[in-house]
Parts: sequence; structure tokens; C-alpha cells
Amino acid sequence: MRSLHIGATGMLAQQTNVDVISNNIANMNTTAYTKRRAEFNDLLYQNIIRPGSASTAEGTIVPSGIQLGLGVRTAAVYRITDGGSLTSTGNDLDLAIRGRGYFQVELPEGKGIGYTRDGAFQRNGDGVIVTHDGYVVQPEITIPEDAVEIYVNSSGEVWVKQDGETDEINVGQLELATFVNEAGLEAMGNNLFLETAASGNPVLDNPDSEGFGSILQGYLATSNVNPVTEITELVSAQRAYEMNSKIISTSDQMLNTINQLK
Repeated sequence: MRSLHIGATGMLAQQTNVDVISNNIANMNTTAYTKRRAEFNDLLYQNIIRPGSASTAEGTIVPSGIQLGLGVRTAAVYRITDGGSLTSTGNDLDLAIRGRGYFQVELPEGKGIGYTRDGAFQRNGDGVIVTHDGYVVQPEITIPEDAVEIYVNSSGEVWVKQDGETDEINVGQLELATFVNEAGLEAMGNNLFLETAASGNPVLDNPDSEGFGSILQGYLATSNVNPVTEITELVSAQRAYEMNSKIISTSDQMLNTINQLK
């Protein structure tokens, strides 16, 4: 019976759906996390009678035919890149991107450049601006030891005021990267993404340029996960899973009935 296999594919698809929703809920407080959404496709169809085929020698055409579906499969897990809200932290090196763009981060062991919207930066022992994992933000910017104030404007210019000085000095310029298809970036954990053929090559420019977001100092981007929506979708996925399991149990009962025929 096809229904046994169809029900099994439905249960597997809804299990994936629950996995995706669970990950969203688990990361609802992760800085700059973007929610995921599972997308599904129906499987191939068996043509018992093909639509549009000739039904008689006189050339009459079958209007609809008989096509039996074989279930469902997970087509993609899509990342929704709409930004979350911003929360004030008061930290000089907490930087939020208001609009499009990703910070660039140098990955260790020569793995290239990673991209992130998590702007919770710090200084390492040399005064270089790094992520919470110690990865150097690109372009590399060093804050002097005697800096008493740090100011980052909306265009990404980093200014510092040194102890005993009245004038601020510019110590660097942040750059942002944008992609034609942001959903095509490969997530590697730790709030980092990698460029792929699907995302396209990065386009680099200063913040607040045309097509690029601006920098907001002392703020962090929050997750764009809506817990109410996720719980609702979780309940819906659970019910769909139960209904698919009911298909299997019903098919089993039908087969059992056939086996008991004498």
C-alpha cells in the first residue's frame, strides 16, 4: 500500500519541521540570530492515466487522468534574514547594523573570511578589535592602550580619545559586506557564515553607503524569532505528525483486515 510509505515520508518531513522550529526557539536569545523555515515539496507522481492522453481511437482526451502522489520531502531550510530589534547595552564596542550588511571576521588556520551580524566585540591583549572567540574583525583596527573613550559613528569610522588629549584621532574604518542572496550563506555556528556559490561574491563598502546599513554604537541586534509564532507552528507540526502516524496505523489495520479474509 502506497499509504504506508506516504505516511512515513510525512512523519519524516514533520520531524524535520520540529527540528527547525526547536532550533529557532533555542536561539531566541542569540544575538543577531535569524530564524529558519522548513520548505517542503511533493514527491513524484505515478501516472495511472496520464492527463491529456487519448481515451479513444476517435481522439477524445482524458481531462484529468489519475495521478497518485508518493508523499513529501524536505526541499530546503530557508533562512529569513529580516533583522530583529535592537537592544541598548551601553558598551562602546557593541555595534549593531541597522539595515543590510555583515561584519567581516578573519577565521583561524587560514580558513578565510567569515561573516557575522553579531557585533559584540572586545579588545584582545594587543588592543585589536576581536569577536568573543578572539577572531580579528576586518579591516584590523587597534585601539591604543591609553584610550579613554571610543566612538564609532554611523559610517563605521572608529575614533578614540587618548588620556590627556583633547582631540580625537581616527584609528580605523569598518567595512560591511553584502550578498545578492543572503539566504545562500553557509552557517558554520558561532554566529558566523561562509560565502558560497549560492550567496554570490561579497560586495564591500563602508557602512551608511548606498545599499548598506549604518552602524549603531552601544546596541546589539536581537534574534528575529517570535516565540508566539514558533510555539503555534510547533503545535501545528505536532498535529501533522500525529495525523501522518494515523495514516500508517490505518493502513496497517486495512492490511490486517485483508490478511484475515478467508
